[in-house]
Amino acid sequence: MNLNSTPETNNIPFDESDAGEQKKLKIRQNKLQKRLRREMGKAIEGFNMIEDGDKVMVCLSGGKDSYAMLDILMNLQRSAPIHFELVAVNLDQKQPGFPEDILPAYLETIGVPFHILERDTYSIVKEVVPEGKTTCALCSRLRRGSLYGFAEEIGATKIALGHHRDDILETLFLNMFYGGKLKSMPPKLVSDDGKNTVIRPLAYAREKDIEAYAELKGFPIIPCNLCGSQENLQRQVIKEMLQTWDKNFPGRIETMFRSLQHVVPSHLADTELFDFKGLQQGYPHGIAPGAESSTFKPEATVAPNDAVQSYNPQKIDLLSL
Repeated sequence: MNLNSTPETNNIPFDESDAGEQKKLKIRQNKLQKRLRREMGKAIEGFNMIEDGDKVMVCLSGGKDSYAMLDILMNLQRSAPIHFELVAVNLDQKQPGFPEDILPAYLETIGVPFHILERDTYSIVKEVVPEGKTTCALCSRLRRGSLYGFAEEIGATKIALGHHRDDILETLFLNMFYGGKLKSMPPKLVSDDGKNTVIRPLAYAREKDIEAYAELKGFPIIPCNLCGSQENLQRQVIKEMLQTWDKNFPGRIETMFRSLQHVVPSHLADTELFDFKGLQQGYPHGIAPGAESSTFKPEATVAPNDAVQSYNPQKIDLLSL
C-alpha cells in the first residue's frame, strides 16, 4: 500500500475562500441584526409598544417578516430593562397543502412558547369570494378576528404583527388611490372594541433588510397560496411602484415615511381635523388667543434643529403695517 496516497474522498483541499465567504456572511448577518434591533427598539420606545409585565402574542405566519420580528424580539427580550413574555401564535387556516409540521418544529428548536390555532377560514373565503377576485380583504378580516379572540383567551396584553415600513407606505398609497382616504397602518393601535392593542415593532424596518436577514438566517419560509400569490393585486402594483422609486431615486422612500411623522393638519383639507372656519384674519396663522387647535403645528414654530418654540398668538395691527 502506498502510504503517500490519499483516499479520493479525503483528497479535497481546504478552500480558504469558503471560510472567508462564511465570515463575510456572518458579519453581514450581524450588521443586519444590529440595524433591525436598533430600529425595533426605536419603534418600541417611541410608541411605548411594550411595557413591564406585558404578554406579547407574536403572530407568526411563516413569512420572512414574522420570522424576523420574532427573532429580533427574542434578542431584545434577553437584554431589555423590563420583563415581558413572548408567545408565538400561528393561525392554521386549513389551506390545502399547508405544511403543518414546519412551524411547530422550528418553534420547538428556538424554545419559545407557542400555539397553533386551527380555523378553517380558507373554506369561507373560497365560498364567499367569486373565482378570480381578490381574497386578501376577507382573509385578513377573518384572520384578525380569530387572532383577537385568541389573544383574550391566553391573556395577551399586546398583539405583535410583522408589518414593516414598506407595508405602511403601500397601505398609504392604496388608501389614497383606491379608498379616497389619507391613512395607513399605525405602528400602534387599539381595536375598535377597545379590547386589544396591536403593535408593529418592525414599523421602521425596510423590507429589503428583512428579506436579506431572513435569507442569511435560513428561516423556513412558508408561501401563502391563498391570496399572496394572486397576480395583479393592487398592493403588488403599489409595491412595484415604490421599488422603482427606491431604485431610481435613492432616499425618496425614507422621505415619504418621514412625512407620516410630520403631519400639518392646517395644510390639508379635512374640516373635522382642523378648524378652518374659525380662522381669523389679524392673528398669526389666523388663530386667535384661546382658540389654539391641538392639531395645529405651524411650520414657522419649528426650528431647524426640530426644537419646538413657544407659540403665543397676538393680534396684528393691520393698519400699522
